[in-house]
Amino acid sequence: MKAETKILHAHYPLEDPYGALNMPVYHTVAYEFQTAAQMELAFTGKSPEHVYSRITNPTVQYFEQRVKAASGAADAIAFNSGMAAIANVLIATARAGGNIVTSPHLFGNTFSLIAYTLKDFGVEPRFVDLTNIEETAGQIDENTCVVFLEVITNPQMEVVDLKALSQVCREKGVPLVADTTVVPFTAFRAADFGVDVEIVSSTKYISGGATSLGGLVLDHDSFDWQRSPKLRAVVASPGASAFSTKIRREIHRNLGACMTPYAAQAQINGLETLALRYERATRTCRELAARMRELPGVVSVNYPGFEGHPCHATSLSQFGEFPGAMFTFDLASREACFQLIDRLQLIRRATNLFDNKTLAIHPASTIFGTFTEETRQQMEVSQQTIRISVGLEDVTDLFDDFKQALA
Repeated sequence: MKAETKILHAHYPLEDPYGALNMPVYHTVAYEFQTAAQMELAFTGKSPEHVYSRITNPTVQYFEQRVKAASGAADAIAFNSGMAAIANVLIATARAGGNIVTSPHLFGNTFSLIAYTLKDFGVEPRFVDLTNIEETAGQIDENTCVVFLEVITNPQMEVVDLKALSQVCREKGVPLVADTTVVPFTAFRAADFGVDVEIVSSTKYISGGATSLGGLVLDHDSFDWQRSPKLRAVVASPGASAFSTKIRREIHRNLGACMTPYAAQAQINGLETLALRYERATRTCRELAARMRELPGVVSVNYPGFEGHPCHATSLSQFGEFPGAMFTFDLASREACFQLIDRLQLIRRATNLFDNKTLAIHPASTIFGTFTEETRQQMEVSQQTIRISVGLEDVTDLFDDFKQALA
């Protein structure tokens, strides 16, 4: 079955006594047992019963099962945000004295987590040009814990050749971890391109229009964790990798970044229309970005789906004709960007990506506003850039809003 069908027909772990077609919300903290022996088995991981909703919850578990069915991942673990998912993965794999090889082209808080937070715990950040495979290979050594990237960077719109990068990671014995939020798993199979661990902010496309916060970690069970100094001693649970075992039985529990059952229910519903909304939004995005190139005052439009984009060939081979529902464009100055944003009448002035409504933001003054200008230049975040997250409106209505704002 195709992913869209699997999403709709994933079975409940236990039969619902009322035959409900939608998974109930188990908004509870604790679960009762009949005997002390049953409690012992559950708490020690020797039986699958739920014990406490910070660890597992029936509604969240069903959301994870639907994601596994749709993505083909060996395991899917849900968190309360995309940043929580990233933090759990890096804490599970990185160690003091180790290093993380990544690009400076990262979302602001991801950059901050690696450059500052983890660095304070003795993890060295190594920022390199991941599109330069030789340079990247030269930065990976015996202390490299992971190679981390975003499959389409935000807002630089850079695309890395995943197959070439994964080949280097295989040779070096290092896992490849990718944030794939910009292109969902219904349209892009990251494992086919050598990604070992996939991270998704389910707040975005999956939530069904910014209904709830959430994050996902997808373990494709493709890396030999015996090659990881930190995880080689982990005894994997039956049917799980050492990585999933480390996350589920230690990091997830200790950090407490669990998804709520209400968020899980909202995102179960969002999964059902994910493919339809993504197709509509990406087609609108491509057409709107093309029209924007015709407007006076627009210096450039940055979208990897266009021929002439430096990453177009790589983007086409990995994501097809429609690489996500986000593009950026440059105006003459920061002041021109502010004026345009202030004049928008239909498009919303807000952060987030892949809401049902189209959103506009000036990244340099907002998402990256707390960084120094020197750091922003290192990250290639320009004061002239506006980022657009395209929603489900009619493309002509969106274009007319830009025309009047630029007039």
